Amino acid sequence: MIEVQNITKKFPTVTALDGVSLEVRDGEFFGLLGPNGAGKSTLMNLLVGYLDPDAGRILIGGETVTRNTLSTRRMIGLVPQSLALYDDIPAQENMEIFGSFFHVESRVLKERIKERLEAVQLYDRRKDKVKTFSGGMKRRLNLAASLLHDPPLLLCDEPTVGVDPQSRNAIFDYLVALNKHGKTIVYTTHYMEEAERLCSRIAIIDSGTIIAEGILDQLLEKLTYDESVSITKNASTVGKLDLFKQFGAVIDENDRIELKPDKRFRLSAFFDCIEQNGINPRFIELRKPTLEALFLHLTGRRLRD
Repeated sequence: MIEVQNITKKFPTVTALDGVSLEVRDGEFFGLLGPNGAGKSTLMNLLVGYLDPDAGRILIGGETVTRNTLSTRRMIGLVPQSLALYDDIPAQENMEIFGSFFHVESRVLKERIKERLEAVQLYDRRKDKVKTFSGGMKRRLNLAASLLHDPPLLLCDEPTVGVDPQSRNAIFDYLVALNKHGKTIVYTTHYMEEAERLCSRIAIIDSGTIIAEGILDQLLEKLTYDESVSITKNASTVGKLDLFKQFGAVIDENDRIELKPDKRFRLSAFFDCIEQNGINPRFIELRKPTLEALFLHLTGRRLRD
């Protein structure tokens, strides 16, 4: 679906993208994860054809993307980071205007507006002016508007910024449903939990460069340690460091005991042991490596630093 070939984009004071290459396959939910200023939005603007690269090229559906290539834009639904709505008119009229940009036949457009507004739980508010909507509702409306021409490719540029939990979950559920029905989705975010929850494959970008790419399990294999075990400190666990040491290295912290399992660690044997010693399993938490840990490992800093 998308081929990004050695793209470079410079602005007067910064190189936003430096030799970026990646591929997004048909039907994929692809995540682009990185901090603010990493180059995510610049790449999205290049994909949609708002900008031309200084070097390299982008193909969508086998066709080169430029600012003058309208055919590739028709394939794309864009959910921008900045809201693109008309505040002083109702949601229904907003949708009619956006549908007209793509010359959607009136009968089809009417059906799609109803379907899209129902999908984002806004149909009952269709006659209300957008300025009366919460931030989360506006985000959901923006998403619905991007789909009126039924594009095969959806570009979502941090679509949950400033969104309440209810709207965030509604957006997630709708995107997952769209992907299951064949939509290819490219999703940029600086939230680790979003990338882990939604994306089948992830590229991590920092300072304009792709520093890692793959499915989640492949990325986490780059870490030099395996899962850890967190043990809550209480009357049944305090004073039993020697018991835990038989399973690996133990770190005694303020509110918990952290166990780094050794190569001989077997989960069944561990739980047999704690049960025999009167420790309730609910005081035990298994912690697998995370994208947060991977980003720290690759860059030496946390994602939100």
